[in-house]
Amino acid sequence: MTRYPTRSGLSVAITALLTCQSAWAQQPESPGGSAGVPPQATIVYATVAQAAPASAAQQAASEPASGQPAQLDAVEVRGEYIPEPMLQTAEVASFITREDFERTGDGDAAEALQRVSGVSIVGDKFVYVRGLGERYSSALLNGSPLPSPEPMQRVIPLDLFPSEVLQGMTVQKTYSVKYPGEFGGGVVDLQSLTIPDEPFLKFSVGGGGNSATTGEKGLTYYGSEDDWWGYDDGTRKMPRELQDAIATGQRVDLGNFSREDIRRIGRSFQNANLNVLQEKDSIDPDANFGFSAGWSAEMGDDARMGVIAVAGFENEWRTRFGDQEQGFFVGDVLEYDSDYEFLSTHNNARVNALLGIGYEWGRHRIGLNTLYVHDTIKEARSRAGVDNLAGFEARDDYTEWFEREMLNHQLSGSHAFGEYDDLKVEWRAAVARATRDVPYEKGIRYENVDGYWAHDASRVQNYTRFSAVEDEVASGGVDLTWRLPVERDLTLSTGASYMDNDRGAWSREFRFLALDGPLPFYNRYQRPDYLFSDYNLSQDLLRLRETTGSFGAAAYDATLKVLGAYAQLEGEITPNLRATLGVRYEDATQAVHPYDIFTGVRQPGPEPLRNDYFLPALTVTWNIAENRQLRFGASQTIARPQFREMAPQQYTDPDSDRLFTGNPFLVDSELTNFDARYEWFFGSGEYFTAGLFYKLIDNPIESNVNFAGGTTFQSFLNAPEATVYGAELEFKKYFDAEFQADWWTGNRLYLATNYTWTDSEVNADEDDTVQPYGFATPVAARLFVRDGSVLQGQSEHIANLQFGIENEGSGLQATLIANYVSERVSARGRPGQPDYVEEPGLTMDFVLRKTMRFGEQPLTIGFAARNLLDTEFHEYQERAGQKVNILRYDPGVSYSVSLSTEF
Repeated sequence: MTRYPTRSGLSVAITALLTCQSAWAQQPESPGGSAGVPPQATIVYATVAQAAPASAAQQAASEPASGQPAQLDAVEVRGEYIPEPMLQTAEVASFITREDFERTGDGDAAEALQRVSGVSIVGDKFVYVRGLGERYSSALLNGSPLPSPEPMQRVIPLDLFPSEVLQGMTVQKTYSVKYPGEFGGGVVDLQSLTIPDEPFLKFSVGGGGNSATTGEKGLTYYGSEDDWWGYDDGTRKMPRELQDAIATGQRVDLGNFSREDIRRIGRSFQNANLNVLQEKDSIDPDANFGFSAGWSAEMGDDARMGVIAVAGFENEWRTRFGDQEQGFFVGDVLEYDSDYEFLSTHNNARVNALLGIGYEWGRHRIGLNTLYVHDTIKEARSRAGVDNLAGFEARDDYTEWFEREMLNHQLSGSHAFGEYDDLKVEWRAAVARATRDVPYEKGIRYENVDGYWAHDASRVQNYTRFSAVEDEVASGGVDLTWRLPVERDLTLSTGASYMDNDRGAWSREFRFLALDGPLPFYNRYQRPDYLFSDYNLSQDLLRLRETTGSFGAAAYDATLKVLGAYAQLEGEITPNLRATLGVRYEDATQAVHPYDIFTGVRQPGPEPLRNDYFLPALTVTWNIAENRQLRFGASQTIARPQFREMAPQQYTDPDSDRLFTGNPFLVDSELTNFDARYEWFFGSGEYFTAGLFYKLIDNPIESNVNFAGGTTFQSFLNAPEATVYGAELEFKKYFDAEFQADWWTGNRLYLATNYTWTDSEVNADEDDTVQPYGFATPVAARLFVRDGSVLQGQSEHIANLQFGIENEGSGLQATLIANYVSERVSARGRPGQPDYVEEPGLTMDFVLRKTMRFGEQPLTIGFAARNLLDTEFHEYQERAGQKVNILRYDPGVSYSVSLSTEF
């Protein structure tokens, strides 16, 4: 018996594009100069020797080598040089620069952030800072909030942001009142590329593969002609016949439409190109390409205008083969609900573009930038094994198309007044829209009958789903900084901001059922495109029926409006002691409105959350020596429920395929934060830090698992209290190791490492109560909350190591990168069952970059190898030494090569 049979009939010709991510060359930090990027700052880039420090590059510009034209050693500046940002900020923060992107070769913001101390990435896209999940962290783009295309989260997934459009990132771990009050673990502020000082043009191309994917067998399906680009050509558009039926406001079934109408609507569904899984003998390699260009010119004696444009495309394939199990423990005895092997292949195509226009005159500047990202995953997967609940050996085939898109427009400006820039004004306005479109999400189940796979629609299911999320954010803000005319260095800052977040989400589900009895013997064994053929539908062997949930289970609207204002005083208390004291006021209204997808009538939902807060923050910095300082921070912040968590209807999370029910009784969580950190800067770009942190969370939102009516579902509640505490260490150093060998001349070593230890406890005393969904009055907390359990998603140990060799003269940079994340709870288990645990483990990468010249043309060659240890993904439940492998697979070793040149 073949579990993953080769499908015949349709042939697919998938052409691999030879492409490469757009990358920028930037000079690294060195004892001679730092290339750090603080918020709202620009950066220094080098076009000749990308590994050369600032001082060496400047010297080369004025003193060309003998026999080499001077223009070849010129340094092209595309921004302003900024001193070490860690010395400039008043907060505990980490910074990722353009150099860091190139040193690690990370392709998007999520990949890069896992190198930061105390940060882990869950699901390859959501950031967890100091053990606190995405609900306790926020993401901004140039200071403006962002929408999210995810149906379950209000926080945007950071894998949407390719590194080629970013100039840097700031991860701030202590609260500053200039940021929104939703702050728990930290805030991630992404800075997009800014206009250059000189014109440039850069092209890049590359390719790669994966040991478990490239050249190996995998699954695919035809789809449409434009799938390789990540855009559907209209094939997956909801059929006109179905749209017309939906427009009537009636459920699409025989009770509301004639038999002939149901046949006609069913025949309008796409069939062969979306239903037939194909086993591909050799999966194509990855490919990417990109370009970036910049222009600037003087517009008079004291004015300048510039434009920057970036565009890129990448196409990546990944195949996974592994185990999926479900089970439960009776005491210490494990009994399996199901045991599957699965094979899946997804093709990820991403298009990105950035356009920025800036104008500067005197001490004033305005800028307009637009960021566009289109990210699509086309997935084919199949699993086969024993389903003990169903009582037979089963196979499930799936074809899916997840299309995400974000478009962000931002207008910003900064102005300085006074002889010494005593008054500064910064403002911003942004409109952003994120969407998630999932058309024709299809699944079909087969039963093993005498060694052959059969689909009898009277016994087993098939489904076709359409769903969409649209999230829009309009925001604006202004910040004023006034250096007070007093003897001491004293600065007063004040500002205001507004955010209006609107979301709409819906889903519809349809099935083809054998309603007139079992399918004829012959039809049960037909290939799916024959099974769902027009002939079978016309004969009523299968009949279309809509199975979409009603009464708000399939659709909701949500809004969040936040008005904020703050005042902050920063100044010198003594020559060695500085303090920042501020308070932020926020007034917010959050509402979720489930509605009946058939009638459009709003259903009973949670009462809007209307709250206002005064959120104080204090930071004290003590310079105990010329290059050493201690920081202390204290603040109060909040965390709001996610939109979908408040809707009291059952719904299926499309990513985890788990059933959820929201809780209208949820309230905001309130946090009290304390931080202390010692910092020693023993060279520019070189430092050692050690910190402690403690957080007390009132009403933390935790997931809980309920069982009712024979159905297990996950919901949410406010636990009484939780604490999070831990320690962080970070070290960065360059070593000029001297070896008596010609090949070593000019080399130096680079070491950067960090470690975070975190512990947490969810507390529930005997007299504490909680308000779960489905209960009219509060109940004892310990019925739903495990006293002393760790917060979901929190790892006890997170460690990173980067060790590299650089040669400033030859343009060589080689880096070995290691990342370790200890086990963490990924989901709560059913009542009486152990939690789901994910074990990320140790991963190791290697990145090599070499800049050389062909004639007068600079050329950079790059190579990267990921997951060198072939660390597997493993999520499980365990008790008494027995494990249920919820999900287990080998991701393989990934590798890539790139080539770029600049004019």
